[in-house]
Amino acid sequence: MPEISRFFGVIIRMYWEPNVPRNMAHFHAYCQDECAVFSIETSELIAGSLPKRHLRLVIAWAELHREELLEDWKLIDSGREPKCIKPLQ
Repeated sequence: MPEISRFFGVIIRMYWEPNVPRNMAHFHAYCQDECAVFSIETSELIAGSLPKRHLRLVIAWAELHREELLEDWKLIDSGREPKCIKPLQ
């Protein structure tokens, strides 16, 4: 699963799953032993969980980089690798 960003202990990934319907543009965030899935359009948590502080950081990052996330989604959807996105600093 391609890593597109990493910041403050959070790893952001986006990947294409063959033979799985892709209804909503989303990305995955990993922190410690937890994983969460977020909507790109709304930056909302769709599934899973993260520690509260990291959850807020991921939402803020997603809001700042929505256009880049959508571009990566289109790349993934066409079978290409996503591009890296700047982390929070």
